[in-house]
Amino acid sequence: MSQLLLHEAIAVVLLATKNRSATIEEIANEINRRELYRRKDNTDLPSYQVMQRTKLSNGRYQHLFEWIEPNIVRLRNL
Repeated sequence: MSQLLLHEAIAVVLLATKNRSATIEEIANEINRRELYRRKDNTDLPSYQVMQRTKLSNGRYQHLFEWIEPNIVRLRNL
């Protein structure tokens, strides 16, 4: 299986969850378990990187993800 981009891997995980939402830790753990995304340094994805992609990317992915405090991400209806 070819590797996904991080925002794609996050969306895949959220599509399989109830209410299309999960904590950043749950998302990172599932991405690592399913090997959906690998970092360039070949280490496991840390949860803070999920937060950076879904919340702190200067709004680049706000059309895909909704941030719910304190650390829950929801996939927006597309």
